Amino acid sequence: MRFLSDNTAGACPEVMAALQEVNHGRVPAYGEDEWTRRLDGVLGGYFGTAVRAFPVISGTAANALALATLSPPYGAIFAHEESHIAVDECGAPGFFSGGAQLMLLPGEHGRVKVESIRAALGHLRGDVHNVQPAALSLVQATDLGTAYRPDELRALSEFAHGRGMKVHMDGARFANVVAFLGCHPGDITWRAGIDVLSFGATKNGCMAAEAVVFFDPALARDFELRRKRAGHLLSKLRFLSAQLLAYVETGACQRNAAKANRLAQQIARAAGGSLLHPVEANEVFVSLGEERRKALRAAGFEFYDWGPEEAGAARLVVSWDQPEDEVRALCAALERTA
Repeated sequence: MRFLSDNTAGACPEVMAALQEVNHGRVPAYGEDEWTRRLDGVLGGYFGTAVRAFPVISGTAANALALATLSPPYGAIFAHEESHIAVDECGAPGFFSGGAQLMLLPGEHGRVKVESIRAALGHLRGDVHNVQPAALSLVQATDLGTAYRPDELRALSEFAHGRGMKVHMDGARFANVVAFLGCHPGDITWRAGIDVLSFGATKNGCMAAEAVVFFDPALARDFELRRKRAGHLLSKLRFLSAQLLAYVETGACQRNAAKANRLAQQIARAAGGSLLHPVEANEVFVSLGEERRKALRAAGFEFYDWGPEEAGAARLVVSWDQPEDEVRALCAALERTA
């Protein structure tokens, strides 16, 4: 019974049907196909504004190439200390940008606040000897499973823009936050000041597809060249675009996210006082201790330990296709071993 990661899930039926549909005939390559040409319009409809959207095959590519577009080699990218770009992308933002430096910020439950950015900026003199503030990168949902509210995003974006920075959002679990907040996708992106979004789909039902979505079209040309140079302009791009179109147009993105969120809430209730962070998407972080971790694994549950070994914490992730009987079994085991 696997709660390791939503990356372990398969592709949803809507996506598989779309892949089968485009798998015929000879079609123009490198994004000149009819599916890729429709992507801007479909994602623009989803977000409620005109966008430029570019498919890539991984979240790391989406984040690193987007940030390289926003930051020069001598730039500073501000991000939470637990963010994916800081701890799980092997230095990709620095590599793709040619040297930009991550400036890591603290923040309760994975969220940064204006005060922490202001404090970090206070350590930069602003002269030629320092890296120059270039971008703020936010994660939605955060890497501790929580969600930024629209007013928080607006405050952060206004502060960053006021100091000459662009704002990037790592939306690996973006649909889960839309489902949790019950908001319009535009409310937590362009209306809140986000300049570019890494729109995640692989974790929530696609086979291998993410999109870099620009709400500021003026930034898009540089990204196109960076994507090509990095080897992420696929010749048969229609297979990525078709996944993203099906993901959005059929409503699979929100159905899948809503199911995963609902099941995560069941686990959260069973975990009770063991919860380490509010559950606002499909991840549950719990303090178990070594004996409970051993007992759960002996009962057949797979999950990742989280943080220092002595902390005894664990992360449980619910996938869009998680069997509900596995969730019921996990809830019972959590209550039994409490």
